[in-house]
Amino acid sequence: MRVAVIGLGRMGWPIAGHLANPEHGHEVKVFDIAAAASAAWADEHAGAAAGSVADAVGQADVIISSLPADKQMQVVVEEALPHIAAGAIWLDHSTISAAGARRFADELSERGAHFLDAPVSGGVDGARNGSLTVMVGGDEDTFIQVEPTMAAYAGRVTHMGPSGAGQITKMTNQICVVGVAQALAEGLDFAINAGLDPDKVVHVMTQGSSTSWEMENRAAQMIAGEYDFGFSTTLMRKDVGLVLDEASAMNVSLPVTALVAQFLADVHALGGADWDWCSLMERQRRLSSPGDAPRSD
Repeated sequence: MRVAVIGLGRMGWPIAGHLANPEHGHEVKVFDIAAAASAAWADEHAGAAAGSVADAVGQADVIISSLPADKQMQVVVEEALPHIAAGAIWLDHSTISAAGARRFADELSERGAHFLDAPVSGGVDGARNGSLTVMVGGDEDTFIQVEPTMAAYAGRVTHMGPSGAGQITKMTNQICVVGVAQALAEGLDFAINAGLDPDKVVHVMTQGSSTSWEMENRAAQMIAGEYDFGFSTTLMRKDVGLVLDEASAMNVSLPVTALVAQFLADVHALGGADWDWCSLMERQRRLSSPGDAPRSD
């Protein structure tokens, strides 16, 4: 396949790298708004840097995007539309609104191309390890065509339903993880203030009913106060905002999610906009010990 990858952030860079692995046989061309990032990726991998969105998508069979939000996707889609080949498949791994996903699907359909909303879970570690979970909305026959391409960087790929269904699934995922992460922050802080060894506490809990991905993969960093990595507070706030907007339109009550959204805003105000969002622990820690210095500066 001739594959264009647009957006070389923490997720797009490793995804493009897996696709460029010669064992997969793909011809990969990348584009990022930061030309230096495209050039650096091409120097490191068996692929080419495109000078523009048009250059990237013009000959592509598959277009893969990983962008921050609806606004950036809209700009890129508008630039790409005149140059997309009929029959091309656009696979969007961004987390955007379900309405945006449906709109982009309609716009590409008018060009004789296809759009699948395919947000991912598994974080930066999953992208690096090639073990992402991908939840896909859109035409099922199109999904079947492109599913083998995603196998280069994903451990589990599931078709969820029509356009927008991938994004709704990702929103469901975020509803569940933010509540768990806040509970983990409270539990760890409670144990520390009680004088327990938090590492031993985690060791015990990971063998029982309270275990979670967050506990197994983020508890150590939360205990150490190390947040300079991973999925940022800013991006999680964006995702939770999409969730709350969608829930409001559906008249669904999400009180815990709304509360954690405010806590993420508090972390942002503490200077944690770029910290991994497990820095919810920092907010909790400072409530218990207001004089503590920032842990991740």
